Amino acid sequence: MLDIVELEKSFGTTKAVAKATFSVAEGELICLLGPSGCGKSTLLRMIAGLAEQDGGRLLIAGEDVSERAANRRPTAMVFQSHALWNHMSVEQNVAFGLRVRRLPRAEITRKVAEALELVGLSGFGKRRPTELSGGQAQRVALARCLVVEPKVLLMDEPFSALDAHLRKNLREELKQLQRRLGLATIFVTHDQEEAMELADRIVVMSNGAIEQIGPPGDLYLNPQTLTVANFIGAMNSAETTIVNGRADWFGASIAVGRSDGPATVLSRPEDLVRSATGAAGEVSRVVDLGPMMRVLVTMTDGTQLVWLCARDAAPLPGDTVRLVPTRLQVYRDGLLLAAAPPAPVEAPRLMSAVS
Repeated sequence: MLDIVELEKSFGTTKAVAKATFSVAEGELICLLGPSGCGKSTLLRMIAGLAEQDGGRLLIAGEDVSERAANRRPTAMVFQSHALWNHMSVEQNVAFGLRVRRLPRAEITRKVAEALELVGLSGFGKRRPTELSGGQAQRVALARCLVVEPKVLLMDEPFSALDAHLRKNLREELKQLQRRLGLATIFVTHDQEEAMELADRIVVMSNGAIEQIGPPGDLYLNPQTLTVANFIGAMNSAETTIVNGRADWFGASIAVGRSDGPATVLSRPEDLVRSATGAAGEVSRVVDLGPMMRVLVTMTDGTQLVWLCARDAAPLPGDTVRLVPTRLQVYRDGLLLAAAPPAPVEAPRLMSAVS
C-alpha cells in the first residue's frame, strides 16, 4: 500500500532523514521508533505532504504522490495535540474534511455517525472539545481521520500526553480497530513498550538513518546494531578485548570468529542466572516490579550489573551472588559480530561495565 524509496530531508547541514526505504502492506501497522531528534516525525510529515522531501519517491497503492500537496494525498494524520476546533462541536470537527470535499449533507451526517460509532463516541456529537476528557478528544481526532477513508493512516505520538493507564487502553483499542479496518498505518513513538505492543514491524531510527526493521521479537532477540540493542529493552554492557577469537564477560566466553581487538559485550538482565561458576558480586539494591524483581549487583571491581529474576529467587541487599549469562551478544564498530550461549571460562577477566 505504501512504498518509501530513498526518501531524504536535510535542514541546512543536518541530515534529518537519510535515504529511508521500506514498504507498508495493506492492513500492516508500522511503528517508527527512536529517540527525540532521530527523524521519525520528519519522515512522517514527508509522507503526509506536510514537509517537502529533498529526494526519493513516495508511492501509495502504486501511484507516485511525491509531488502532490497534502490535501491531495490519500492519507490522514492524527497529531500529538488533538488539534480540534473548540468553537465547533464534535460532529462538526469530524465532518470538516468531508465538507471540504463537498459531499452531500446526508452523506456527511451518515459518515460522521459511523466514524463516531467506530471510536466509541456515539452520543457525543453535540459536545464541544472542551467538554471531553483527553482520551475522548483523541478518539475524536482519530474519527476525523477515519471519516475521510484514507488509504494510509499516520499517527504522530498521539497518546504521549495521556496517563499510562489510559495510553495502554487506547493502544489496545487502536490495534483492534486498525485490524478490523485493515488500514495501512504508521505510528510514531519514542516509547519502546508502545512500539512492541502495537507494531507488526518496527523501524528503529537514529540520527536520521534506519538502523533496523523487523517484528518486535526479532529486534529484541537479534538486534543487529549496538544502537538497537541499547534502545530496545535493558542491557548490561561491558567493554572487552577479543583474544584468540573469543570474548570474555564476567565468567563466560563466546566465540566470535573475527580478528582480535576491542569489542562490546552485552547481556540482558533476564539472561543472567545464578551459578556456582559465575562471577561474584554483592547485591546493592532490590527493586520490586510486581511479577519480577530487579536486582542491582556490584561486582568485585565496583561496576554494576542489573539482574531480573523471579520473586522467589530474589536475594536480599548485602547477599553475595554468583551470576553467569545464558546468552551474550558481541559488537564491534556498532555492528553485531556474534550472539550465542556462552561457555564458562576458568579465570574471567573483569571489565568496566555499565548497565
